[in-house]
Amino acid sequence: MGLLNGKKALILGVANEKSIAWAMAKLFQAEGAELMLTYAGEAIEKRVRPLAESIGAIVAPCNVTSDEEIAALMELAQQRWGGIDILIHSVAFADKEELKGTILSTTRAGFATALDISAYSLIGLLKAAQPLMTGRNACALAMSYYGAEKVFPNYNVMGVAKAALEASVRYLSAGMGEDNIRVNAISAGPIKTLAAAGVNGFNQILNTVEERAPLHRNITQEEVAKSALYLCSDLASGVTGEIHYVDAGYNITGI
Repeated sequence: MGLLNGKKALILGVANEKSIAWAMAKLFQAEGAELMLTYAGEAIEKRVRPLAESIGAIVAPCNVTSDEEIAALMELAQQRWGGIDILIHSVAFADKEELKGTILSTTRAGFATALDISAYSLIGLLKAAQPLMTGRNACALAMSYYGAEKVFPNYNVMGVAKAALEASVRYLSAGMGEDNIRVNAISAGPIKTLAAAGVNGFNQILNTVEERAPLHRNITQEEVAKSALYLCSDLASGVTGEIHYVDAGYNITGI
């Protein structure tokens, strides 16, 4: 019996076959969940649609900066499923120019964009999804990174956005707790994904983690997906408002 049998999972953030969200989608489907994957724009759709079709998932557009598109997504979920049990938020963006130099390079417009897409979108999605998740022992899961807590070279405004995301997870868990909706986040170690390609010096970060983490290696998308499976299943029915680290233990080191 699958851990997610009968569950309806809405997953935002699949960009290609290397995405952490895609590893989650595959595992969730194998554990019995029905899936809906989203895309923003034609370029992403061309990569997402074949992946979705390979596991029988519904595909839908959603630009998370648009309240209208979020509302349309929820209407589709209501029509097709009647509700949502799991919402995965694996969405983040900052212009590459904002990730150069120091935080002092951040522009007002770049700051607003990064915070809107990377942090506010979780609030916007759950605000719209709340009626569909209430009464279902539902949960939401966001993706964070240790740059929310510590300074990493060239991470800049994205670190600020991830810090806002983690604070949002805590406040949302309190705001949605009365409806028995759990909200958590995974702080994943560095993984070579499309998003990571925009961070200068990313390979150096990978090498540092491999050298200093207690497990002396980097992690995989599949390892993050397994923790997501736990957090989104009834095994974690008493867990909410948590930032769960999947980083080979790097976050505990003091060097």
